[in-house]
Amino acid sequence: MSTPVHRTSTRQSAAVLTPARQRREGSRTGSPSRNPAEHALLQLQSSAGNRATTAAVQRARGADKGMAPEGGGASAGAKKKDYRDRIAGLLDRFKKNLEPIDTFIKGVQTPTNAGFTQQAAAAANEGLKHSTAASGTSAASGNLLTEAAGTVVNGMDAYKNMKDTRKHESGAAHHTAKKKAKTKGVDTVVGAAGSGSYSAAIAKEVTKIQKAADAAVASEASGIASASIGAIKGMRAAFRAGGAARKYMKVKELGDPHLVHAGSLARLNESREQAGWAAAEAYVALDAYWKHEGEGRLELVSEAIDAAWEAMGEARDAAESLRRAEQDVEKLNTVQGYAKKKQLTKIGKETVGGAVGESTKAAAGVVTAVAAGTAGLASNPVGWGLAGAGAGLVLGVTLYKALRAATKRYEEVRHPERWAPEGGNPAEAASRGESLKHALAFWKKVSKGERQAMAREIYTLAAGPDIPGSGSTTAEMRESARALLIALKSGPAQHKLEPEAWEGTLNDPAKSAGWIKEIAEQLASG
Repeated sequence: MSTPVHRTSTRQSAAVLTPARQRREGSRTGSPSRNPAEHALLQLQSSAGNRATTAAVQRARGADKGMAPEGGGASAGAKKKDYRDRIAGLLDRFKKNLEPIDTFIKGVQTPTNAGFTQQAAAAANEGLKHSTAASGTSAASGNLLTEAAGTVVNGMDAYKNMKDTRKHESGAAHHTAKKKAKTKGVDTVVGAAGSGSYSAAIAKEVTKIQKAADAAVASEASGIASASIGAIKGMRAAFRAGGAARKYMKVKELGDPHLVHAGSLARLNESREQAGWAAAEAYVALDAYWKHEGEGRLELVSEAIDAAWEAMGEARDAAESLRRAEQDVEKLNTVQGYAKKKQLTKIGKETVGGAVGESTKAAAGVVTAVAAGTAGLASNPVGWGLAGAGAGLVLGVTLYKALRAATKRYEEVRHPERWAPEGGNPAEAASRGESLKHALAFWKKVSKGERQAMAREIYTLAAGPDIPGSGSTTAEMRESARALLIALKSGPAQHKLEPEAWEGTLNDPAKSAGWIKEIAEQLASG
């Protein structure tokens, strides 16, 4: 059984004990008086992270219970793989439980600490300097724990997807695994660099607490590390925004489906009108033969009835073909609009939270390094301002993403019929309380939302006639949907297939699930 949370209340971290001991010493030596509200806030910041982290560990352990493999006859390789998957799942839950704490630290605690540091430097208040250093140590430790956990998870995910890439030599599964392996690999490298930066931040704060002679050097090194990792993340976000912009332009170049398919719709409408006129003429002929008197009347009437019946069937088929084509045009217009909206949203998030936010934090690191090298431990107000601005941008984007995800999780169980497959049986709607509880489960991904529904629509339009729901799609519509797949970077080149083989995978029912997963991934990525 996991250790209860209340046991941690009797064990304080070094970051909390140090300022407490210094306050007792200060009272004996007559150090300058300090604002009790400031110290209370700093103590709360430095200890809240430890308690929340312990609770996160227990939630992750509790979520991992009951994950033992069923059956006792698994092979050694299967057991090893299952064990590795369980470790990865536990670490992933642990990281996701830490992310809200990490967001608070980056967006609130760290900028607040910088403000108190600036105030302590201006007032030459050594006690406040040490208190902010203790709080800073706690903050950097929380950042390091989250970053390190994420680095390990990304590394394991990259390794798994590299194996999947070798397992699936071509097709949608190959491209999905290859893209994830590349992305997670870069995430691992960036995470390792970020862990080093947070380690330098911890060293900086510890030297301040201990009043070490090399505190200025530690501050300078921490500033350089923070600037470097901020620049790396900012550049990566800029590349991602650029990729999303290129994908947006490719989708936009496909044109408005209503205009692109105006000619084919006009031809279908003309066919419907001709079939209608033919049916009307057949009924006029039937009426004439019905009034005809003489030999062979019954035979002529019978033939006229057959002709009228056939003409009516052709008219119905022509009208149905036009109706389905118009519906497909509307679907294609909807999914193209959704694809462009997703890319614009990604451009905005990467630009504000990544390129601008991380670059601003990098500039703050540069200012910190310069200030440490020229004025010792004096905090530069420009650095504090840049750090606060960068943290605010990153925090704003993070909160926006969290709110959006929570809303989607709520709708997923509250209104399951909204994005259910056409003709399928949606799950029973959950109560409002259960939906709110599911919305707050931030470690869970949305699996039945709008993006998955749009991916199904695109696949149905692009798939071959052997796929259920795609048999009535016109050749022109199918070509347009496949052009959209190519614009979304899911074409033959990415799948390492010739065009004919690539089209064959779209007509293979066994590959439908892989295709829908691939399209959903490409809609979300740049």
